[in-house]
Amino acid sequence: MPALLLIERNLLIYRHTWYLLLAEVLEPMLYLLTIGVGIGQLVGHVPGLGGTGSGGGGIGYSVYVAPALLATAAMNGAMNETTFNMFAKLKLQRVYDSILATPMTVYDVAVGEVCWALLRGVLITAGFLAVVGAFGLVHSAWILLVVPGAALVGFAFASVGLAVVTCLRTWADFQFIQLAMLPMFLFATTFYPLSVYPRPIQIAVECLPLYQSIQLIRLPALGHPGTALLLPVVYLLLMGALGLRIALPRMQKLLLR
Repeated sequence: MPALLLIERNLLIYRHTWYLLLAEVLEPMLYLLTIGVGIGQLVGHVPGLGGTGSGGGGIGYSVYVAPALLATAAMNGAMNETTFNMFAKLKLQRVYDSILATPMTVYDVAVGEVCWALLRGVLITAGFLAVVGAFGLVHSAWILLVVPGAALVGFAFASVGLAVVTCLRTWADFQFIQLAMLPMFLFATTFYPLSVYPRPIQIAVECLPLYQSIQLIRLPALGHPGTALLLPVVYLLLMGALGLRIALPRMQKLLLR
């Protein structure tokens, strides 16, 4: 598969810049320490979300926040690759001009970059999962589903990032990405449960892709796998497919003009 060659190229480059992945693990770790552990000392427990073996009672605030930060790490890892890094390859480095001089097609480039971004998101999430385990915040063996869950989250956001990057004109346009990502990070039940909102706002929050990503990670992490995971899975698959559907013709136009 030609797209695998692009993944191999990125892996060869990251052999020398692997520490950048560690830097992306550091960000959610700081949130976990400052908010999950720090503010968690004031909050105490989140009621009604007891995991396996808890008797259905509340869970510690840091245990509640950690899965959301795992989902956020997968999102940021994948989205950063197909927006910031890919924009540099498109506009500054002109990497794809030389790649497309080979038998590789625009489709191969798109699939290769999405798969690499997905892998990058999974690596960052796995690294942060190790931190979560070291902090003693793992209370269910179902948390191992975080890895395939992170792959799905990475696919969805990488595909959307691929579509977004084809619309960016200058580095200043990245502020619009932050304008969308930051409120979603704050409101998508990252730090407090959905029940704190009135019902009309709950419906709006449930439509956010990060909320569905957090559900996909948080439910098994707290020992609640089941049919409730079907909605996030379908949502993220459709989101990824739609992102690719929009991105491919735009990339064709952008790279072959």
